[in-house]
Amino acid sequence: MILPPSYWKNYFEMPASKIFIDTLINLVFCIIILALSLYIDRALNKRISWMVHPLRRLLIQTLFQILGALFLIICLTTLYLIFGNTVNTQPKGIGLREGFYSILSIILWALTISTLNTGDFLLSNWKTATRKAAEFEIKAAQNKQLAAEIELQALKLQLDPHFVFNNLSVLSELILQDQQLGHEYTENFAKVYRYLLINSKKELISLREELKFLDAYLFLINNRMGGGSVFQVNIDESKLNLLIPPITLQLLIENAMKYNRTEEENPLVVSIYSNNDDELVVSNTLLPLIKKPESTGLGLKNILGRYTLLGDGTPSIEKTDTTFTIKVPLIKCIS
Repeated sequence: MILPPSYWKNYFEMPASKIFIDTLINLVFCIIILALSLYIDRALNKRISWMVHPLRRLLIQTLFQILGALFLIICLTTLYLIFGNTVNTQPKGIGLREGFYSILSIILWALTISTLNTGDFLLSNWKTATRKAAEFEIKAAQNKQLAAEIELQALKLQLDPHFVFNNLSVLSELILQDQQLGHEYTENFAKVYRYLLINSKKELISLREELKFLDAYLFLINNRMGGGSVFQVNIDESKLNLLIPPITLQLLIENAMKYNRTEEENPLVVSIYSNNDDELVVSNTLLPLIKKPESTGLGLKNILGRYTLLGDGTPSIEKTDTTFTIKVPLIKCIS
């Protein structure tokens, strides 16, 4: 394109066979330049990032592309000097200026390839970054929605009318039957409700505090349900300062009692203990109800959701023919 018309006039005066050979040689040469330019770009992508050092990358890439083109020109010139006598495909009238234009066109061809490849590389990276940003925004929105649902569930636990009604009904009966027991029931009911009001919105609380709440909560259950359930608590002293989302034990116990029978002849056994993997384990025997209640999954969903937000381990569920076990991670104190 940059050679004068006189060059092309002489060019097309050559025999058709020589024009064909010249075209083939130029095509092969262009393919070699293309491969070399793409190789230089790929090699530099591994060593110098466009995002971190854009100016340095631009200068080094331009330099390498020019040097690569000059190297190929030297190789082509050497081959021409060796085989030029047998395969002469150049038209007459090529001078120094035309030779300079040819070298310049080859360099510009290499830089053009590099520019197009770099543009494609940067565009692909931009698309990838945009997609990841969109995925991050969606994930953040999902987490925000999950946090809102968990907070709403916590509020429902605080103001659960069934919890209040059931315990007030038991309390009124106990006061008529045994005033001392009624007084103790009132004290423990106040402890449980105070704990729900104060701690349900907290992210974490010590296992020690959760177990104090558990004592009061189990007192209410044992006096409300009679001897239909047995609770075995065995927590290692060294685990008491580890952290846990508040109300976790209440949710796990409620889950066990909701889906199982509580009979004095065959009581529901709920074991609460810690293991060597810094996990709190709640395991209950399986005594399925004849009529299964409608499952909402809110209790377990609440626990799984809070651990998802905390990003510190995931609760695991194990079910056999005789037991249902849930293991929740105990979180180390944040210094």
